[in-house]
Amino acid sequence: MANARSGSLATILFLFMSSAALHKGAAQDPVVSQNLVTDNVTVVEGEMAIISCRVKNNDDSVIQLLNPNRQTIYFRDMRPLKDSRFQLVNFSDNELRVSLSNVSLSDEGRYVCQLYTDPPQEAYAEITVLIPPGNPIIEARDEVLSEGNETEMTCTAMSSKPAAIIRWMKGDKELPGKPKVELTYDKMYTVTSRLTFTVNKEDDGVPVICIVDHPAVKDFQAQKYLEVQYKPEVKIVVEFPQGLTREGENLELSCKFRGKPEPQRVNWLKVDDDVPSHAVITGADLYIENLNKSYNGTYRCVASNSIGEAYDDYTLYVYDAPTTTPKSTTATTTTTTIITTTISYPEINQDTAPSTEPAAHDSRAGEGAPRTVDHAVIGGVVAVVVFAMLCLLIVLGRYFARHKGTYFTHEAKGADDAADADTAIINAEGGHTNSDEKKEYYI
Repeated sequence: MANARSGSLATILFLFMSSAALHKGAAQDPVVSQNLVTDNVTVVEGEMAIISCRVKNNDDSVIQLLNPNRQTIYFRDMRPLKDSRFQLVNFSDNELRVSLSNVSLSDEGRYVCQLYTDPPQEAYAEITVLIPPGNPIIEARDEVLSEGNETEMTCTAMSSKPAAIIRWMKGDKELPGKPKVELTYDKMYTVTSRLTFTVNKEDDGVPVICIVDHPAVKDFQAQKYLEVQYKPEVKIVVEFPQGLTREGENLELSCKFRGKPEPQRVNWLKVDDDVPSHAVITGADLYIENLNKSYNGTYRCVASNSIGEAYDDYTLYVYDAPTTTPKSTTATTTTTTIITTTISYPEINQDTAPSTEPAAHDSRAGEGAPRTVDHAVIGGVVAVVVFAMLCLLIVLGRYFARHKGTYFTHEAKGADDAADADTAIINAEGGHTNSDEKKEYYI
């Protein structure tokens, strides 16, 4: 009974003081004072808000907190309002601090901190309630795309306060969207952003991300992966030989390709001619044995799928088989010297081959291709040969001059007129005193 009586007296006292304050307020309007301060509060729906009324210099005046409808929430440390979500956090001569739990949109508005002075002083705290949007919904007009086609995607963020901002990312590149904002009957906002772009084969498997920016949430997004179909990409690879293609050797080509969907048809053909009859085609591989120059030409690999077809070319040029160079020989006789000289033209590196050769997939590229004749080298070799022959002639001339000589014959005088040998001997009596001197030269 004593507790009930005390509660009744406190209630009567509160009503009396409130009535007196209302009469005083009616006689004199409250003023905004720098002596009484508070802060605006921004809170996410469902969370807790703290309202603080602070007095810089208090002269024992009473502090109270009113709601947006000017109903008293707390008078000093007493709560006449029956809403149990309001709880006293701190009360002193200089501060009244109250918490509001489980905030809803209906709690938004201007709250009043009031100090009972003459005239009354007031300070205002605005409570702003943030409502996060629902999970973003991303939709695509086309589930499967074709290379080069245009597509459209939409992203929707529903029932938020304030309105959300939607951004688009394709991979690591940001794309501009076209937003549309709608205000619903319950003062919520629904935002829809529309994105239009053209896809290519590099977009296959790339995520398109819808990012929702809102002060109530962080890292809010949805994404969708692109599925792009594209025509094949084709490349011919020479498996054998690694260098030049020569007569009598074998040739093996492999056709590499990729596409979406995977190419189902792969064909080999020879441009402007037929593939050699003994060529072997196994799937994407082409094999030709015992090459000859009649096989020269452009070979093409063609791959196709439902999107389109593509091809790559290889130019075959068959070179002569390599030959063996004879060794240099020298023969000399007593009277004649024969000099045989073998001239080997220097090979030209691959880097200096004529620029008219085909570029990629040309079998004429590499070492051993036909070389450009170096006339300076030929001239030098001829000069050396002429000089050697002149030196040889000079040596032979000096040799002949040193072997020139004189000698005597022993023919009998009158031997030329003798009828026979006996007569010549008889006529020759007298020795060599009358013999003739003859000179002969030996070469």
